[in-house]
Amino acid sequence: MKRYRWIPAMLAAVMLSACTPSITPETELAQESDSTQQVETTIIPNMQISDKFYRTLIPYKESASRGLVVSNIHTKYDMKEAETGLMRISQNYFDTEKYYFQEGQYLDEEMLKYWLARPNQTKDKGPEYQGLNPSSIDEKTGQEMDPTVRATEAPVYLAHIVEQNYLTKTDDNKVKLAGMSIGLALNSVYYFQKEQYGEFYEQKIPEAELIKEGKKIAQEVVNRLRARTELKDIPITIALFKQEERNSIVPGSYLTYNYADGGKTELGEWQDINEKYVTFPMNSPEDVYRDMNTKFMNFKQNVDKYFSNFTSVFATGFYQNQKIQKLEIEIPIQFYGTAEITGFTQYLTGLMLNHLPLDLHITVSITSVNGPEVLIIKEPNKDEPFVHIYE
Repeated sequence: MKRYRWIPAMLAAVMLSACTPSITPETELAQESDSTQQVETTIIPNMQISDKFYRTLIPYKESASRGLVVSNIHTKYDMKEAETGLMRISQNYFDTEKYYFQEGQYLDEEMLKYWLARPNQTKDKGPEYQGLNPSSIDEKTGQEMDPTVRATEAPVYLAHIVEQNYLTKTDDNKVKLAGMSIGLALNSVYYFQKEQYGEFYEQKIPEAELIKEGKKIAQEVVNRLRARTELKDIPITIALFKQEERNSIVPGSYLTYNYADGGKTELGEWQDINEKYVTFPMNSPEDVYRDMNTKFMNFKQNVDKYFSNFTSVFATGFYQNQKIQKLEIEIPIQFYGTAEITGFTQYLTGLMLNHLPLDLHITVSITSVNGPEVLIIKEPNKDEPFVHIYE
């Protein structure tokens, strides 16, 4: 199905008021299909917050498979990183100045349910619907594998597929699909039951095995996308995401990615990604985390001195190529007085500047049983953080 969007007039300039973009009247868009033409209304923001973010067509269209993410991705941390990490990778090919972002509209919930299954579960469907995970049928006996055997020989590798669409404006005032990114969320741990209502067991999947199988799945996904008329000439970026265990408090990360230019099916050379999320404080940090861990420990010790009724102070660090890029600190508290919170916030802001790296993006969230209390954001190489105390 071909999809185009017609823009009869460009949006006027965006004015800023209290850091909020003001957008001028709506723009009508005509969306063409093979047999019918539909007209809808949308807004293209002329304001771009940062070159790190894509502009998004409004009203916002949710993914066609949105309902599956909660059941297939283990944690809220993985849900966020599977999307934002894929967006970072997409910027290698789809310039944020030229492309608009839209959640995936081509892989719907029904199709993904079949793709995430095993081929013996989808044998009554056509080739384009066959399960992408290994068969659970023993080839020698033709019978279902024992659960323990299945856990090592045929685990479920593919947990979810994230689709992102990237659109551009054409010379004749149309907006059309110009790129697609696919994130394959892979299980680092396979959970299974030996009995139908028994307890769950877990089997870790080696990363090398995960990457090997993930690359096979990636090629098959590209083959199926190329078989669709509306996607045969669209550049496709595809990446492998390793999701963490069910009880993890840090997100997983993308391991490697590839790219197929428009009209091409075969994937080229895979590009490895060196990214990782870690928690602080650590008891026995590796060399790459030791310096940051020491700084955070000193920060934490001074925070603990202020009040004796803290439950914990912890942080999540994001590393790229073994260099920390940002630090997110969470501090749950039990006191509620306005003056108490204000005083603590002032003290905390000073500790940030004295103990933590100045060239680092740092976010501090102070919460209580009542919800968010304080948000502090310090941009790299800035000595005046943004501080907001919730009323």
